[in-house]
Amino acid sequence: MERSLIRKEVLPFLAIFGSLILATIITDALLHQFELVWIGRWLGIPGVILILLSFLYSMRKRKIISFGKPKILLALHETLTWLGALLILVHAGIHIYTILPWLALVAMMVNVISGMTGKYLLDRSRRFLAEKKAAFATQGLPEDEVERKLFWDATTFDLMKKWRAVHLPITLAFVVLGITHILSIFLFWEWK
Repeated sequence: MERSLIRKEVLPFLAIFGSLILATIITDALLHQFELVWIGRWLGIPGVILILLSFLYSMRKRKIISFGKPKILLALHETLTWLGALLILVHAGIHIYTILPWLALVAMMVNVISGMTGKYLLDRSRRFLAEKKAAFATQGLPEDEVERKLFWDATTFDLMKKWRAVHLPITLAFVVLGITHILSIFLFWEWK
């Protein structure tokens, strides 16, 4: 049975993203259940630290640092970002009363989605298309017939390849909005 790129790659990606949302809802519900909501207020700090640590991969990739193996740092980047996003989402909960935290949260979520696109979809989708093309070639189909059969999968893949155009600027927007949010907390928080 022939499976489409959407069913084979996009739906599992959505399931992984959904697990982040579900983990957030469960964690927030548990904090409310045990009357520990005050902890959520402080989860933004370790969340930000985890996300900052995840930048070790980007620094290694750009040769700013020389230690660490890129493959290990990439796995660390993905894990720390997911955990940091989870903590920040629990920190935000539904208790956002001003526009700046909402903007920072939206930028973070778009950044997480675009990062997961690179991780979970691009390489796997490239392999999926190559395997499918090879399978059609072994069946002896002419090139134009192969192209016709792969049209929608190839179109989906071409759209997904544009992820870096979103990921890098959104990362910058998230950093700027996050820093602005943190600075506003220091300025306006009633320290008691």
